[in-house]
Amino acid sequence: MSKASDQPVAGAEGIRDAVASHSQTMGGVVDTLDRLALQVGHTRVSVWDMIVLVLVVVAVIAIAWSVSKLANRLLRRMTRLDDTQKLLAEKLISLLVWAIAILVGIDVLGIDLTALTVFSGAFGLAIGFGLQKTFGNLIAGIILLLDKSIKPGDVIAIADQSGQSTFGQIRKIGIRAVSLTTRDQKEYLIPNENLMVNQVENWSYSSRNVRMQVPVGISYHADIEKAEELMLEAARSVQRVLKAPPPTVWLDSYGDNAIRFVIHCWITDPEEGIGNVRSDVLKKLWWLFKEHGIEIPFPQRDLNLRDSAAWRELVDALRQPAANAPLRDPSE
Repeated sequence: MSKASDQPVAGAEGIRDAVASHSQTMGGVVDTLDRLALQVGHTRVSVWDMIVLVLVVVAVIAIAWSVSKLANRLLRRMTRLDDTQKLLAEKLISLLVWAIAILVGIDVLGIDLTALTVFSGAFGLAIGFGLQKTFGNLIAGIILLLDKSIKPGDVIAIADQSGQSTFGQIRKIGIRAVSLTTRDQKEYLIPNENLMVNQVENWSYSSRNVRMQVPVGISYHADIEKAEELMLEAARSVQRVLKAPPPTVWLDSYGDNAIRFVIHCWITDPEEGIGNVRSDVLKKLWWLFKEHGIEIPFPQRDLNLRDSAAWRELVDALRQPAANAPLRDPSE
């Protein structure tokens, strides 16, 4: 069996010969490092082999990272591609660059993969099960970018397994997860697969216009026509509410304590939040109602007592102590 076949890093021998041919001093150092070896069965691993392996791995990572960054910069300068297409192209180019870099590194090192067929098969099977979710998220991210259903900048609401909804703006679509930032600057990393299998509300998919509702209750004694005018005035006074489509007011229902209305108004920047718009409308409406005498009712409850023999006995028992009580001297 030849020496090359005994070495797991056969490329180290070629690099050693190249170094020795250019410098006898360096060749002597390399020979010394090569003699410091560990023999395991038919496999011989020297210090020189490990040095070459580390240097090639570092070089491959550095070159692949640099080429990937350079390609991404060139893509960002291209005006024909939108943000989603640029992001998809960056992901695919990065995968291609790293795949080529790994293959080139294996070729430079001269690693004989046939000797590791059985081991690599079992190891690959284990990695396949372990990274199943990772590859699933990778494919899901590519699909999301291809169909443009979700892209950076979109405002979405997604429900988790417990039914709680998370609302925020997409900042980044990564290989494994989507970065979702809420209004309180909390950043959630949602796996790409969740966006594929769960129901997602995309508030800016085909249009950025979003209609929001502001519930309002007024007294039954109030002038509903005047109240509707004030509701529209309050909605139009908020800067973020669109003039077209204009705000509208609907009578929603007759409640136990109030006549319930709903103010419908449109905004075009849902990423800035909707709670603050609702707050501004209600605060403005509060002062308008006070100015024009429109009452906001309090909850009311009527207590009805039925007459019965037991009730009359209870009333008589309460009256008797008061009637039989001795009179006190006012001077006391």
